[in-house]
Amino acid sequence: MVTSESRKKLATMRDVASVAGVSHQTVSRVINNSPNVKLKVREKVQAAIDELGYVPNVAARRMGGNRSYLILALNDRARTLDNWRVGRGNDWVDQMLFGGMMACEENGFRMIFELVNAENPAASKHLAGAIASLRPDGVILTPPHSENQDLADLLVANGTAFARIGSSGKEDGINIAMDDHAAAKAATDFLHDLGHRKIAFIAGSAEYLASTARLEGYRAGMAQADAPIAPHWEQPGDFTFESGAAAAARLFASEDRPSAIVASNDEMAFAVLHEAARHDIAVPKDLSVISFDDTPGVRFSVPPLTAIRQPISAMATRAAEELIKQQGILPAGSQIVLPFELTARGSTGPAPE
Repeated sequence: MVTSESRKKLATMRDVASVAGVSHQTVSRVINNSPNVKLKVREKVQAAIDELGYVPNVAARRMGGNRSYLILALNDRARTLDNWRVGRGNDWVDQMLFGGMMACEENGFRMIFELVNAENPAASKHLAGAIASLRPDGVILTPPHSENQDLADLLVANGTAFARIGSSGKEDGINIAMDDHAAAKAATDFLHDLGHRKIAFIAGSAEYLASTARLEGYRAGMAQADAPIAPHWEQPGDFTFESGAAAAARLFASEDRPSAIVASNDEMAFAVLHEAARHDIAVPKDLSVISFDDTPGVRFSVPPLTAIRQPISAMATRAAEELIKQQGILPAGSQIVLPFELTARGSTGPAPE
């Protein structure tokens, strides 16, 4: 006996064609988003797909043309694994996967996620092997891979469409980012409006161009407010909790201690809160803190962090959508800037008197 459940499991393209009253070639065109299909026909086919619970066979679709229906996303291997091994997870990766995978799913694609060492030639070798075996329709490069021109050159030479997340100003690929300079300036201006003059900044890893842009945005905000920057207020970091804690400890040990700190990501901002508690510095009474990224954890810190929201999920969504639109064809270079938001929470308050 064939039940409704088993019918869904066994549904084929020809079943869809039969229910919709069209040819299986027409079903194929609808599934592959091909042009020249009337809207009413497309709606009938989609209704049949929904009724039968039909799931297109990716392998069969690949055999039917030059497309793979796969999007490959690369992320920094060392940093991601370091966070996973110690049980900290990685909210940035979570948000990126959420945006990219949902966009692919909605368009009948699959997203494959791979961790790649940032150093060349290992990164180029890994990417070349992935392209040869998977033949993806597009590749998403996340920082710091998005800043690696060797990877971009490899993709151009192979004719593979690619998008960079968190990168701008490049002449090739689809570059998707927020304005990091403006975001850091907005954070600094926000603190100035609260009366703060002694504002410190904890930078991110120098591997990331966004780190430089944010530092320069902070400097621009301080200059506009005619607020001098003490040399020790600009602290190096590498986006890890440990580097944020070390930077905060140095700031708190100085004679000219800042009344506010802008940290280049949430993890380093969490470290600032921990160090502040260890030094009996009350937040926000004695110290205001602003972070970057606004990943879910900032709502549960004590106090909740005021943060610049980097649209990580939206950038990944847009990257996948733009690559799917290209239908496997390498596009000309383009720049897409997505808006950031500053959300005020309990970690910021008026400057102490």
